[in-house]
Amino acid sequence: MRKPGVLALVLASVLWGTTGTAATGMPGSVSPVAIGAATMTIGGLLLAATSARGVLEVLREPDSRGWILAGAVGVVVYPLAFYSSMNLAGVAIGNVVSLGSGPVFAALLEWAVERRRPTRLWLGCAAAAVLGVALLALAGRPGTDGSAGRGSVTVGVLLGLLAGLSYAFYTYASSRAMHGRTNSRAVVGAMFGVGAVALLPVLLATGGPLLQSSTTIGITAYLAVGPMFVAYLLFGIGLRTIRSSTATTITLIEPVVATVLAVVVVGERLSATGWVGLAVILGAVCVLVAARLPGKIG
Repeated sequence: MRKPGVLALVLASVLWGTTGTAATGMPGSVSPVAIGAATMTIGGLLLAATSARGVLEVLREPDSRGWILAGAVGVVVYPLAFYSSMNLAGVAIGNVVSLGSGPVFAALLEWAVERRRPTRLWLGCAAAAVLGVALLALAGRPGTDGSAGRGSVTVGVLLGLLAGLSYAFYTYASSRAMHGRTNSRAVVGAMFGVGAVALLPVLLATGGPLLQSSTTIGITAYLAVGPMFVAYLLFGIGLRTIRSSTATTITLIEPVVATVLAVVVVGERLSATGWVGLAVILGAVCVLVAARLPGKIG
């Protein structure tokens, strides 16, 4: 039962890992806020449209509606913080901080709401991940010529942490809303549909430059359909059988894919400190994924 869910999450993560590289193809006149709003609004409406009847049924149920409305807050905040983080800190750092902090926040949510206490292993890995984030902030923004500047990277890291919290929050809310349900698409469609409606004013206010050329339209369409629409359909399948904290850990494949693409395609070059920070975060995550201990988080 779990293998299809794991495979779905892996495929979703690979799609998500392409977002930063795709977004670098946008001209400077397009803001990261516009990219995030367009991606989530268009993709969210598509998700809602694929299961319109189920979405309405889910929203009519008080218990599910509460979690969906709460999760929609995370849906609204996540893309704005995520794309802004990559814009300020670089594709590699933005992805690693945003997604690397997700499992930490997800486990903390389970601890706070369900009283599911973290193990010593988890605490050690979380501490290592925090150290890795600190090293990335000290390293500064990666440049295509090997240079790095700290100017806005700290703000980018903070926005990445906000994105990670938002991601963990709507993932947890999704898993709670799906409890006892077989129609994961309806829950995902409802949550992202509500988030899309809330983001529509932001898109209308900032999205004009997205229509300036066939290139900007094409990139927007790819981000909305691939890493958003298709990836979140897969994400919903994964959450049917896998805990939110485990799901956010598996999806840390995304920053690995994003980092490789940032270096190979975009030409970013991290300093030695930056590479150490990345290695510490990914190492801590790999330990969590590989662990098979009784009572572990996720």
